Amino acid sequence: MHHILRGPVATALVLALGASLTGAAVTGGDPLGDSDSDAVSPPARTSTPPAPGMFAKRVVATGLNNPYEIVRAPDGSLWATEKTGKKVTRVDPKTGAKTTLLSLPQAVHSEGGQDGVLGLAIEERRGTGEVYAYLSYTNDIDPTPVVQARTKIERYTYDPVRKRLHSPKAVIAGLPAGNDHQSARLRLGPDGKLYYTIGDQGVNQFGNTCKPSYAMRLPTAHEVEGRDWIAYQGKTLRLNTDGSVPSDNPVLGGVRSHVYTYGHRNAQGLAFGPDGTLYSNEQGPKTDDEINILKKGGNYGWPNVSGYRDDKAYVYANWSASWPTPCDELTFSNFEIPKTVPVQRETDFKQPFVQPVHTFGTVGSDFNFQNPRCARGEEWSLCWPTIAPSSFEHYGTSRKSAEATGKGIPGWNNSLVMTTLKDGTVYRVDLTPGGQGVGKVTELLMEHNRFRDTEFSADGRSLFVVTDSAGPVRDAQGSPVSDPLENPGAIIEYRLQG
Repeated sequence: MHHILRGPVATALVLALGASLTGAAVTGGDPLGDSDSDAVSPPARTSTPPAPGMFAKRVVATGLNNPYEIVRAPDGSLWATEKTGKKVTRVDPKTGAKTTLLSLPQAVHSEGGQDGVLGLAIEERRGTGEVYAYLSYTNDIDPTPVVQARTKIERYTYDPVRKRLHSPKAVIAGLPAGNDHQSARLRLGPDGKLYYTIGDQGVNQFGNTCKPSYAMRLPTAHEVEGRDWIAYQGKTLRLNTDGSVPSDNPVLGGVRSHVYTYGHRNAQGLAFGPDGTLYSNEQGPKTDDEINILKKGGNYGWPNVSGYRDDKAYVYANWSASWPTPCDELTFSNFEIPKTVPVQRETDFKQPFVQPVHTFGTVGSDFNFQNPRCARGEEWSLCWPTIAPSSFEHYGTSRKSAEATGKGIPGWNNSLVMTTLKDGTVYRVDLTPGGQGVGKVTELLMEHNRFRDTEFSADGRSLFVVTDSAGPVRDAQGSPVSDPLENPGAIIEYRLQG
């Protein structure tokens, strides 16, 4: 086996899929596709024998400020948005050398929030070879000291000589923004349209408890005409690259808008299959992270349903509608619902909706959401069964794009790679023949990192992963990790050996 020694890290670390770098147990799977492990609920943390095939780990670059999206450019470099760094950074994957492509000091980031510089998609124009970057970020539309945050998407032109993004052109502005559940995955579809996820803004919980959910609310004709996008919360959008509404977008509630699907909570993963199938993953509340196939005009149920309509563990408690005690006189709790807050079971929701093709952390109503292991510091969410999926990358589609070379990894073409946050794991999601369902889910690697997004090398044998700069993660036993993250704010290469 040849260790990879290039880059800023002097020693290449080899990660066997049966043993972690820190010595903690790892539930591993064969990267070549011979594993039958499935992570439907909280992943088991038992040791397994080393599997065939190994990944060599190399830290390519460090010092990134909460990288959010990583994309491989046509020249082979890696472009990463930095959520809190308020910029786009170009990284040479061989040397780790960093160049600032674009600084956005006007971007808004709230302390501890999920806003900032977010989604990124790259387009290379056929014939001319021009390269454009589509970028989303939050901005302040109020000239006074009071911040009124909104999200905008702009298109930039790439200068390959100066290695700069320049000449911003507005695509759309005034989209919802806030400090929670931004989602903000931006993809250029095979149809030449832009697809963008907007979360429900974290309403109905914590500091946003008294804000109503608009995830099921459809825009009116008056709002669309007035470019008022308030109803775009909890939606997937489909836009022409100039920001206009595509003529073949769905008509929902009698209105054609940018809305492609609705009823979403926090969809941070978005990926196209080779046949145009659009896959999404979505973070659940305490249970039921989802994998969805997005269908034109589809209603995905949130907040009335989380996961399947099975009345397991989840009920929709609408805090904003509390009566006679108004919401602003209540104290939010994850475990007790005041009698004045209306509660709706999943089966009370009678409308048709698109069910997920797979869920993680689906548990019964008797599940203990106050596990003593997470009592210290009340980090209860780390003991909840959800894994917090944070991105999607379809291997077969990646192999067809950006000058792919070589044969890639056998058995991976019909699969997605998914990062997660709180369980520090990267998964491979194998799809069923035809790509319309999930066959099995395999843990590829587990570390004390919050994995945010992925990209593949041109030959398909290296997986590049970006990590959060900070945040909670649980260990192999499912308890909160007190040590710092292993590789905060980094780009890591995991290269399959042999």
